[in-house]
Amino acid sequence: MSWFESLVLGLVQGLTEFLPVSSSAHLRLTAAFSGWKDPGAAFTAITQIGTEAAVLIYFRKDIGRIISAWFRSLADKGMRRDHDAQMGWLVIVGSIPIGVLGVTLKDQIEGPFRDLRVTATMLIVIGVVIGIADRLAARDETGGRHRAPKQRKTLENLGVKDGLIFGLCQACALVPGVSRSGATISGGLFMGYKREAAARYSFLLAVPAVLASGAFEVKDAVGSGHVAWGPTLFATAIAFASGYAVIAWFMKYISSKSFMPFVWYRVALGIVIIALVTAGALSPHAAESAS
Repeated sequence: MSWFESLVLGLVQGLTEFLPVSSSAHLRLTAAFSGWKDPGAAFTAITQIGTEAAVLIYFRKDIGRIISAWFRSLADKGMRRDHDAQMGWLVIVGSIPIGVLGVTLKDQIEGPFRDLRVTATMLIVIGVVIGIADRLAARDETGGRHRAPKQRKTLENLGVKDGLIFGLCQACALVPGVSRSGATISGGLFMGYKREAAARYSFLLAVPAVLASGAFEVKDAVGSGHVAWGPTLFATAIAFASGYAVIAWFMKYISSKSFMPFVWYRVALGIVIIALVTAGALSPHAAESAS
């Protein structure tokens, strides 16, 4: 992998990680359209550490409160009713599905799931799902001619059942094209949560999963010697900087805007990929991973 490739792929990772468009799909597609080798699942997992570092800094006050309250609740039973302490447990519970499936489906994630036909299908299908969830949320928020606006849930209403459902939605993002934020936020909208609440929990829920995945890949990469560490670390730094800017913008955007522009983008991109693969202009299979 060249330094230019790492610059571009780092930007792509940072700009798309928190938007409901699938960063893994865009890394795969950027390489395919540019004629580069597939950066591979290891590169994706390691650069995601950079974007999660952006989450840690942006939500540092929330995360600090949650960690502090969670540790205190281990010894103080009274603290277990504290919302921040409960959030600590709910993040752990919500991380179980992706942890189990990530290990179980590792070979599929690094192989068949990276087929562009799968990516394109997921872009379209999940795009439609996000669109439906967005319309339901908008209907509740605005009401209608014969209906009053409906109050949606906040994170104060989050329980173990909803936390597990959020976690299962996040696990769907193991397939390129799904989008971690798109799946978890739309899942939250279907369960009746406010947009900001669903997005905030989505970002917090991603922290342990992504950091664990990145650490796992780093451990394997150190032993294999197949990772170009200079360009990969450079891409991770670029992903951190661009990712932080996107988080700040996205949290403001979702408070008043619709997800429909992302929906139309996903569907259009999926159709273009299917057309190019069908015409033979684009190979559905990943080239040998870059090193």
